[in-house]
Amino acid sequence: MKQLGRRTGRALIAAAMMVLTGAAHALAAPADGSAPPSAQSEAAILIEQHTGDVLYVKNGDERLYPASIAKIATAIIALEQSSPGDVATVSKTARGEEGTRVYLAEGEQVTMEKLLYGMMLNSGNDAATAIAERIDGSKEKFAERMNAFMRDTIKAYDSNFVNPSGLPDPNQYTTAADMAKLARYAMDNETFRRIVSTRKLPWSGQEWTSTLENHNKMLTDYPGATGIKNGYTIASGNTLVGSAERDGMSLIGVVLKAGSKNVAYADMAAMLDFGFANFGVRMLFAEGERYQLQDEAGGVGDWVAEKAIWGVYPKGGSPAMKVDANGQVVLESEQGTYFAGELSPVKKEVAISAFSGEQEGEGLHGAGSTSGPPKSSMIAYALGAGIALVAGAAAMLRSRARRGLAPFKRR
Repeated sequence: MKQLGRRTGRALIAAAMMVLTGAAHALAAPADGSAPPSAQSEAAILIEQHTGDVLYVKNGDERLYPASIAKIATAIIALEQSSPGDVATVSKTARGEEGTRVYLAEGEQVTMEKLLYGMMLNSGNDAATAIAERIDGSKEKFAERMNAFMRDTIKAYDSNFVNPSGLPDPNQYTTAADMAKLARYAMDNETFRRIVSTRKLPWSGQEWTSTLENHNKMLTDYPGATGIKNGYTIASGNTLVGSAERDGMSLIGVVLKAGSKNVAYADMAAMLDFGFANFGVRMLFAEGERYQLQDEAGGVGDWVAEKAIWGVYPKGGSPAMKVDANGQVVLESEQGTYFAGELSPVKKEVAISAFSGEQEGEGLHGAGSTSGPPKSSMIAYALGAGIALVAGAAAMLRSRARRGLAPFKRR
């Protein structure tokens, strides 16, 4: 197979880290001068899970073959499109898949949950095909779903899948950056996390009884490892997506086209070590938490975090959180200012009675009324709604016009 083309230059180190979502901010290099890892794999990336901030990257957008880490997409789609107890009937196609298998028998009926464990722990290509056929009827149709999922849900545009297992195909490729986005999304799913963190599982099938041992050796060899999947074909070389958690920080790493299994695991361990040693993460706002911000005119506005806001910062400094007049949340430290997220203004409701002018004793509809509120009440109600809309628009314009940073101290 021919080598796929490259789309970006060589290594970008921690001093020029960008967010996967495309937000314009970079984390400075650690204050103690710690050198970032020098990955031997063709492509590699390390991100912080809560934020997606990139802590290290080498050839993050180079298109390379995924091998079995393509099964990450298959697994999270299966979890979202089926129930664990759904039963798949193994086809002749699934039974005849090449490569690693869990030796499913043609006609065997297996739950989706069992197939997911067989696919993610033992890398069963037959299990991957059985899952795909259960959801979409064929591998080809499921591959179309995988590609749409990557584009529309993950917002990853440099991947193309043609089968659910990652078996070699000239048109099947991904990037380290895309796989990091996918892994970050998948690790938000509790069932997915449980599956990929499982080290061993008894397996009893129609043609094979054994104990599955997770092929991802990070789970046994790296302290704090939580998942997720490794892969290998001759065309792809060794691929690995790994995750680990320490002291409240969760990191995800990806390596593609490593020269050997040992190189893949060494690169992954070096990236994780670098991330844990040199960066910290802090929850700045919990989901739904409110914050009051004073504007230039002396008024006080209420803001809310629609989702949890986390901030990543280089260790070795004393980061302080600030919120600017537009609700943007940043962390400031000796190494620089780092964007974390933004708050939304709380919409104020304007309560205007539509019936305030009516006489006492006549009720809502007036004496003897049987056909609903009088026209004057309806007009008052419409006027009240219009005033509320105008007030809301004016408040939005004022919030956009505000400038400057307002400090927010938190212990």
